[in-house]
Amino acid sequence: MTSIKEQAAISRLLSFLQEWDNAGKVARSHILDKFIETNQGKTAPELEQEFSQGASLFLVRLTTSLRITYMTDSYLEKLLRSIGIFLSAVSSNRYLIEFLEVGGVLTLLEILGLEKIKEEAKKESVKLLQVIANSGRTYKELICESYGVRSIAEFLAKSKSEETQEEVQVLLDSLVHGNPKYQNQVYKGLIALLPCESPKAQQLSLQTLRTAQPIIGTTHPSIVDCVLKVLGTMHLEVQYEAIELIKDLVGYDVRQALLKGLVALLIPSVKETSKLQAKILSGKDLLKWGCLGHGRAVSCLTAAPSSDPSVLQLTPSLPMFLQQAAAAKAIGVLARNDMSIAEELLYLRVVRGLMAAMGNTDHSNSQRLASLTLECFVQMFPLVAEHVRKCMGEELYQLFLSNAEDLYMKIDSIQADILAANTVNVTKALCLHGSSYSMNTLYGSRDSAQMAYLTHFEEDVESKE
Repeated sequence: MTSIKEQAAISRLLSFLQEWDNAGKVARSHILDKFIETNQGKTAPELEQEFSQGASLFLVRLTTSLRITYMTDSYLEKLLRSIGIFLSAVSSNRYLIEFLEVGGVLTLLEILGLEKIKEEAKKESVKLLQVIANSGRTYKELICESYGVRSIAEFLAKSKSEETQEEVQVLLDSLVHGNPKYQNQVYKGLIALLPCESPKAQQLSLQTLRTAQPIIGTTHPSIVDCVLKVLGTMHLEVQYEAIELIKDLVGYDVRQALLKGLVALLIPSVKETSKLQAKILSGKDLLKWGCLGHGRAVSCLTAAPSSDPSVLQLTPSLPMFLQQAAAAKAIGVLARNDMSIAEELLYLRVVRGLMAAMGNTDHSNSQRLASLTLECFVQMFPLVAEHVRKCMGEELYQLFLSNAEDLYMKIDSIQADILAANTVNVTKALCLHGSSYSMNTLYGSRDSAQMAYLTHFEEDVESKE
């Protein structure tokens, strides 16, 4: 027989459950407020004690209410937070299984895709998915098998709250780790996010890709084009993450494709340039591109040949020239970090590309960054200095040496044209001299350790050929 104390506790539980069953929306909202306030952070044994060993009876009511009302957003945030108290409690595996058995994961994922649901409720849904994913490999696989990666990635791209997007990043990072069966699916989902319109989503995806890449071990072919396109962003925090990822990717099998792509961005194709020159955009459209309304002088606009002063023409600039400037910056970062990469870039005619970008008077940032990167190559390789000097002429070359960063403000239109139309071909000189070409001529004076490294690199290249 049960004691009087136990009977009283059971009676209180039944009374509480009856109150919930008979309550309307407003009353249930108040019940949830009180539950959250008094039970936040409790362990599973403490919850059982609170509910006289019948906590699951209340949890099943919460999950039932969730399945019935989640599309209406009625007290949904409080409902999810209450379920979270059960799932995140220490020793709560039983509650987790009970929630999953009634289709909890599918419900949470569906909430992310509903437009009428408030952002706060969606954030709570993401937090519950984090709890589930952190419970072990089996649960991560369950989320992925429920088409979770696609739902989560789409929500990250569409979310308007940076705080919520950061919670989604934590979830995706969890799904990458300790999930060998589906880690490639998450990796591809992150790559698919890169072309999205949300700068925050791009930034977070790039960060997570840096974490995921060493776990995956191999690269997906599409990652090169996706990362290079991201360089066209106007958001410096996104550009920074893209360059950081590029620094990692040159250690994988996409190195050659990545370097070729960066050099190609230094000289926009005639076809793409003509396409942009012909496009007329209204002031409203330019706001979308980010050219107006930010209090910055962006060299990308000219007056259109039209009687309507509100119509402006986009010169061959955004996003092509933004890519050009970012590519020049990325090349400089890579060359300074690794001598072997700098030499590979020479064979890809990077010097010609950098000088062409220096002559781009439509985009001063391209000129400045290309000039700084060219200065790096000139200082590293006397052969490059020789060819650059010959092409520029003594006056312009001395101006370049004196202050590479400010050169774009000092050159005239003729000098800019010389740079833009240059035909410098350091590669040709390298190929003509071949292996007999003096290492001292190419690299100048180096210490013995560095020379040994460079000699080893040359031998390695020859063996591959």
